[in-house]
Amino acid sequence: MRNDIYIIGSGHTRFGRLEETLEDLIVEAAREALEEAQVSASDIDAVFLGHFNSGLVPDGFASSLILQAHPDFRFKPATRCENACASGAAAIHGGINAIRSGAARNVLVVGAEKMTHRSTAEVTQALAGAGYQNNPTEAGLSFPQVFAIAAKQYAKRYGGPMDAMARIAAKNHGNAMKNPLAHMHKPLTYEFCREESERNPLIAPPLRLSDCSLVTDGAAAIVLSAENAEAGEAPARVRVAAAEHVSDFLPMNRRDFVAFEGPTRAIRQAYEVAGITVSDLDFAEVHDCFTPAELLIYEAMGLAPEGEGAHALEDGTVFADGRTPVNLSGGLKAKGHPVGATGVSMHALGFRQLTGRAGGIQRAGAEWGLAFNMGGAAVANYATILQADRA
Repeated sequence: MRNDIYIIGSGHTRFGRLEETLEDLIVEAAREALEEAQVSASDIDAVFLGHFNSGLVPDGFASSLILQAHPDFRFKPATRCENACASGAAAIHGGINAIRSGAARNVLVVGAEKMTHRSTAEVTQALAGAGYQNNPTEAGLSFPQVFAIAAKQYAKRYGGPMDAMARIAAKNHGNAMKNPLAHMHKPLTYEFCREESERNPLIAPPLRLSDCSLVTDGAAAIVLSAENAEAGEAPARVRVAAAEHVSDFLPMNRRDFVAFEGPTRAIRQAYEVAGITVSDLDFAEVHDCFTPAELLIYEAMGLAPEGEGAHALEDGTVFADGRTPVNLSGGLKAKGHPVGATGVSMHALGFRQLTGRAGGIQRAGAEWGLAFNMGGAAVANYATILQADRA
């Protein structure tokens, strides 16, 4: 007998430059997820928090802030998970493993980050801590510079990705216009994204401002439940058909960065466990921290061969009306990237897609979805396949 795990509820704050505290955001997302799942705090056996922090806020001991959502959370085990920009997916995997082990039947997972009160330079420095620190050259790189290296290596090997990068940025900004939770509701044309200008300056050549994800505040939450959990009947549920985690070497000089082997392995393993192929996917929410990352993820997903990711844009595959839309939410590029919340947001919005609750970004009739959350420069790689429950 298969022991399935389901997402039965979701919560999601607006992403953006917010006045709310980290605690406010955590509590809001947690309460909405419980309400949507129609379970009480007393039904939850454990809570997990995805939160990168890295000195961004003084709330260094944030896991127990979830207990502020309801008095019945008191004395529940609460754990913070940190795995760079994949902290949210790490928290989800912690919850999944707690259920698989039999230690829990119902788990609340929250991802949250408060970032915009810090300067861009401070956030850039904090995030750079997710790179390899024991090599002076790598330790001196910001993440825009890291993905600029990816773009340059890709160009040397396959030809310039600049056109594809601009199309990705314009696509995701267009998608975000239909997502009321997104940080930026501002369409950007392909022509604007393609050219350097005063409003679109170079950040780390060849990356321009339009190639970089947003510094954002926000939180998201999901409720995970075992097949036989006795927490009442959830109004809707989505099966976790596969959840795979692959980690690669942290030093970039120990691997072929552009080959994106970690993401490729994680995603292909997830397909195998779920018993599907890329052609079965109805949508994907992926980690477009920088536009070259989304381009490389197309190839990791199998939407195009290595070096030919641009074809998925040219033939319309990844657009909202295409065969496999990618980042209908606007992605990290326009929805925003509150680091600890990102992976949980992907799963929360995937749940809403597969239960027909995604509003203006709904993919009609969606049955299969992929969430891919990445920490560092393709170091921590989490791929989840979600399946609609039509029973």
